[in-house]
Amino acid sequence: MKFKLLALAMLGMAVTVAACSDDDPATTTRLRAVHLSPDAPNVDILVNGDQVASDVAYEENTSYLDIPDGTTEILVQPVGTNVNAINASPDLDANTDYTVLAANLVAEIEPILLTDDNEAPSSGNVKVRIVHGAPSAPAVDVYVTAPGADLATATPTLTNVSFGVASGYLSVPAGNYQVRVTPTGTKDVVIDSGSVALASGQIRTVIATDAPGGGTPFGAIILADLN
Repeated sequence: MKFKLLALAMLGMAVTVAACSDDDPATTTRLRAVHLSPDAPNVDILVNGDQVASDVAYEENTSYLDIPDGTTEILVQPVGTNVNAINASPDLDANTDYTVLAANLVAEIEPILLTDDNEAPSSGNVKVRIVHGAPSAPAVDVYVTAPGADLATATPTLTNVSFGVASGYLSVPAGNYQVRVTPTGTKDVVIDSGSVALASGQIRTVIATDAPGGGTPFGAIILADLN
């Protein structure tokens, strides 16, 4: 009987250890990387010593990668080199999604870490986040309107957004929208998304960008966060 009790206790300990192992999904997080340095060459991206993406061009991004939570080494290197353009070690929480931007002109390249909210929007809605990722642009106002709406009478959705800043998530009904960006306090459009169709349940991150090489004309990329 004592032997049986001891065996049962050891089995219980083994189950507990297995439940807390590194393979437990509760001890992982998700990370996505975006090349957002307009005058930098294509890059390789390494996470905790492993190359997770290679030959990533400007305005391209990885999918979400499952990685262990905790302190995470992120290296961004010009293709084919061991030179670290970015060497960052953020502390990432478990069960959390992140986007890291390799941002700014190459002389001042820096990591910008965003915490993502990929919880599905309420029924019939979409969630949209705006990020100012154009280093050559001043602080901006952002208008999210129906396609073709007259900006002369429109009120900015976001005002005085500076480089490197991400908005909160805007929850809006599914439908067609137009995103236009102007220097703060003006109606001079420097980025125009045109008509964008957003379907119920989607989450999108819209990032303002420099032209390849830097400067104007400014543009934008849209990341599909969910659906």
